Amino acid sequence: MDVLRRASLLTALVGGLLLALAGPAAAVPVGWSDPPPVSGLTVVWLLVGIPVGLFALVVLMVYLPPLARGERVAPGSGQLEDQWIGGPRHGTKELAAPDSADSEAGGARGAW
Repeated sequence: MDVLRRASLLTALVGGLLLALAGPAAAVPVGWSDPPPVSGLTVVWLLVGIPVGLFALVVLMVYLPPLARGERVAPGSGQLEDQWIGGPRHGTKELAAPDSADSEAGGARGAW
């Protein structure tokens, strides 16, 4: 229990010290202008409107060209079925199967 008391006291002291040292940072120096406060609508526009707008722009840039060509872009439309980039062109029938015990077809020639 003594360790918990010491840890909480240390946390409170460090937190208080940080708050005390951060107080002067909020002051406006003499001769500097004091800008007007920012409205809530401006904050919402900056933090929500712009990111949502950029997201919508990226979505349009991805989906608009296929839609203009008349392609379906719905999930499961079947355009990308069985796609293996750099793999056999006619499916797995091009992959050679081992035909004997000494065959080196397939695998990494592992011996067990």
